[in-house]
Amino acid sequence: MTGKTAGFDADAVRHYLTGLRVKILAGLERFDGKPFKRDAWERGMSCVIEEGNFFERGGVNFSHVTGEELPASATAHRPELAGRPWEAMGVSLVLHPRNPYCPTAHANVRCFVAYPPLGAGPEVQPVWWLGGGMDMTPYYGFEEDAKHFHQTCKTALAPFGEQTYPHYKKWCDEYFYLKHRDEPRGIGGIFFDDLNEAGPGNGDKSFWPFSKCFNLLQAVGNSFLDAYLPICERRKDMLYGERERDFQAYRRGRYVEFNLVWDRGTLFGLQSKGRAESILMSMPPLVKWRYDWTPEKGSPEEKLYRDFLRPREWA
Repeated sequence: MTGKTAGFDADAVRHYLTGLRVKILAGLERFDGKPFKRDAWERGMSCVIEEGNFFERGGVNFSHVTGEELPASATAHRPELAGRPWEAMGVSLVLHPRNPYCPTAHANVRCFVAYPPLGAGPEVQPVWWLGGGMDMTPYYGFEEDAKHFHQTCKTALAPFGEQTYPHYKKWCDEYFYLKHRDEPRGIGGIFFDDLNEAGPGNGDKSFWPFSKCFNLLQAVGNSFLDAYLPICERRKDMLYGERERDFQAYRRGRYVEFNLVWDRGTLFGLQSKGRAESILMSMPPLVKWRYDWTPEKGSPEEKLYRDFLRPREWA
């Protein structure tokens, strides 16, 4: 590779991602006390827990896939890359605790490369970009938990400029939004895509070498356990009953709706003929839907809608 793509190192990314999967999995298994099932397949590794001591269901996936032509979900926002062969790798995880006072969490870090089409001249270079983030979906809101999660994200991004966290937080608020419901999925976090030589966006067109982009990706991936597990530790012994479990199942329905209707990662995985079992491990185990339901006035459930399911400056 030449020009601005010089320095891109797919092997370094793969080495980091495989190590990150191991690190996160070890931390989650120590916390839960039960092992995740390892399920190796031809293009990756899926590690899933069901009916754990703490996690009702959860998964940590690593995948490394290639294809001859980028699927529609990838070219919708990068139409100039249509028809190119591609390579993608990433770690993705979703965790659904049993206790309704403990939030669901999601994180993902990934790398895409679009290679020159067959027969292209030397002026056509590979195009790479990094993406990822993390977000949290509480069923009962606690301000100290939301502040901790967002402050951890903000601290992780601090070395990359003071505008990086606000930009990625806003992007997360806008991305994890159920347009058909006109409501956020949760309290957000950070989200980024198309991270390459142009920097983090938002008007910043300064040159970012691959090393700086890669460092940002690692900062996000490395901070997930610190952002999430202290919250789980704080809430895991709170007593709950059928009311709280019932509301948790209802709100989990929103999670399913987002993943199947709006999530680009789910669409990309299915369109690229990925392994459905691994892609859909993000789904919660028990879900309920109701017709035209609204929370009781003054209830903890109403507090979630009123105070947490809206964009706020938590950090």
